[in-house]
Amino acid sequence: MSKFMILYRAEASALEQMANATPEQQEAGMEAWRAWANKVGYAIADLGSPLGHTTHVGPGEAGSTDVAGYSILEAGSADEVETILFGHPHLSMPGASIEVLEIIPIADL
Repeated sequence: MSKFMILYRAEASALEQMANATPEQQEAGMEAWRAWANKVGYAIADLGSPLGHTTHVGPGEAGSTDVAGYSILEAGSADEVETILFGHPHLSMPGASIEVLEIIPIADL
């Protein structure tokens, strides 16, 4: 089994999304996430959390700040991850996408 970092990208930050949602919308969003997590719980290594861009360290320009959250999944392949993410509630948001990055164990380097 491999681990995959799942980055949830969105046009609005997680804080903006929550601030602009009614309590009913917030609860409906959380319920959709709970339903997805219950369905694919076997693959969730870390459900993750919303993220807020804080700072940039080092030379060069700051990268994209559209990462709104993350999860870590375990799966046999990237194709399996795509199947696990099918119907994910994040994808129902306008302009939202999900980026999948395989975590490479240091021992494999």
